Amino acid sequence: MPKAQFITVTEAEAGQKLLQYLERRLKGDVPRSAIQRWIRKGQVRVDKGRKKPFDRIEAGQMVRIPPYTPGEDKTASSVGTLDIAHEEKHLLVVAKPAGLAAHGGDKIEDSVVARLNAMFKGADFMPTLAHRLDRDTSGLLLAAKDYATLRDLNDRFASGDIGKVYLAWVKGNWRETDTVLLEDLLEKQGAPGEEKVRTGSGKEALARVTGLVAGDQYSLVAVRLLTGRTHQIRVQLASRKHPVVGDRKYGKGNDRGAMRLHCFAMRVADATFSLPPNWTGKWSVPDKALQQALALLFD
Repeated sequence: MPKAQFITVTEAEAGQKLLQYLERRLKGDVPRSAIQRWIRKGQVRVDKGRKKPFDRIEAGQMVRIPPYTPGEDKTASSVGTLDIAHEEKHLLVVAKPAGLAAHGGDKIEDSVVARLNAMFKGADFMPTLAHRLDRDTSGLLLAAKDYATLRDLNDRFASGDIGKVYLAWVKGNWRETDTVLLEDLLEKQGAPGEEKVRTGSGKEALARVTGLVAGDQYSLVAVRLLTGRTHQIRVQLASRKHPVVGDRKYGKGNDRGAMRLHCFAMRVADATFSLPPNWTGKWSVPDKALQQALALLFD
């Protein structure tokens, strides 16, 4: 028979709402509705007292979790591993490959989140993504290793305090010799399952684009994101007749192969992280272009 658990809140977990804490601790074994019912009925106790779902917990508090039967462990062998570009006490910088979803969902079992759960099984606080990348976009993803860091990263992303530079091969000859500011209004439109982001209305989207390599058929550009809208880079470039190579949603024609969009560099406070794309052949990025792109973080 399952028994009640008594768990001491660690420093890494401190500051979370009780409901968040339990969801992370139970790792999907118990649905949110059941956890809320436990809390409502007083089956969950914090230092022997009742709490509400959104009360915040502190380090050193003792949480009672009632007996339950865990669900089947789905993370054991169904997912692969991840390359970690950088790791420190409070932060992971993940090297996300193209084609891997950041988060799971309907019919998506393998994802960055699922792989982190498998790699860090048993951690007090499961490394949690602070942002996302489109499935077919490669590059840097930040994951917090404790709740205080997650809140800090969320606040920094919301205020635009994190610098982000992307590399993209686009169709056509990018003729601009100077950095240009792209300004648009973007809004998701269309029926469920067929939605696209379109320009002309919605939320403001800002980005600075710098040409790095200009060719007759394809050009390499660096994009310094100033806002973080859904599909922003892809839509803004495609609307100017320079769709990202391999973008079958917003580009024209039947492109084959991977989408050539990569989150290359990020700046968080005084720390800078960079990860060159693993593109080869005609899509290789010259060292000079990498240096130019990295410098854009400091403009």
